[in-house]
Amino acid sequence: MRVRSKKKSARCAIYTRVSTDQSLDQDFNSLDAQYDASQAYIRSQAHAGWNLIRTKYDDGGFSGVNTDRPALQRLLDDVRANKIDIIVVYKVDRLTRSLADFAKLVELFDQHNVSFVSVKGRRRRRFGGFREIHRHEKLRGGPGRTRTSNQTVMSGRL
Repeated sequence: MRVRSKKKSARCAIYTRVSTDQSLDQDFNSLDAQYDASQAYIRSQAHAGWNLIRTKYDDGGFSGVNTDRPALQRLLDDVRANKIDIIVVYKVDRLTRSLADFAKLVELFDQHNVSFVSVKGRRRRRFGGFREIHRHEKLRGGPGRTRTSNQTVMSGRL
């Protein structure tokens, strides 16, 4: 008798961001392109149980230098409420351009067992090892102080 293994369903959220609001009134803009690419990637992972949730997290006209963005805050609230398993973005810099903010986001994702995927980089990241890098940077006086830390982060070995 064969026992069928059940795939765990993974709830995926897409986060999109564009800094300017110039092209947002067009029929198809950068937010749409980011969303379509991310949605296609999630569909390609259907065999692994990935499912796109209905909620959209689009921040049009917001800079990535900080996390004060309405859709990002809604996304983080849903992470805290355990409504998301995987966050998909087109590129890492859509989430944040600040290494310090990235470290805080990674800590939150790790606390809630959330994975992060950058479509352009095509890497799924779990963050257990990132805490050590972040701790090392704190000891050295802040993010970006050592070349090794930045190379490790940018290469995706989190």
